[in-house]
Amino acid sequence: MKTLLTTLICLVTVISFAEEAPLVAVQAADDARLAAMESPDRDKLSAIFSDELRYAHSSGVVDTRASFIDVLLKGTTKYLAVDYVERKFTFPAPGIALMTGSAKFKIGTEAGNIEPTLAFLAVWRLENGQWRFLAWQSCKLAAPAK
Repeated sequence: MKTLLTTLICLVTVISFAEEAPLVAVQAADDARLAAMESPDRDKLSAIFSDELRYAHSSGVVDTRASFIDVLLKGTTKYLAVDYVERKFTFPAPGIALMTGSAKFKIGTEAGNIEPTLAFLAVWRLENGQWRFLAWQSCKLAAPAK
């Protein structure tokens, strides 16, 4: 009985670690993505963004990997700060992570700074052993009633 209990505890620990390892890795990849977007560097952005990136802004504009990197490097849009209100990850298939939640953004634009709160869905894909940012879709949330 004691051996069975010890075996079960070890099995639960191994399963928990196996589930936690991709979560920690994709969270770290997302943190690196935000840092690279706030201080744009072509090499860092290229390493994080999948070649197939589709970034759908809350305005409806859709960028590819190349066009989004150009926007960030030119400073047309500057991500000054991103504060997650909620960030959850699920793993619906091997090598795929869905990130959902909401965040408060501080964005510099040619027209001035804006501070929207956005709901989002992001897709991460494991490519050659590295989590890469594949897709983003967001929408503006209404300001809280006063």
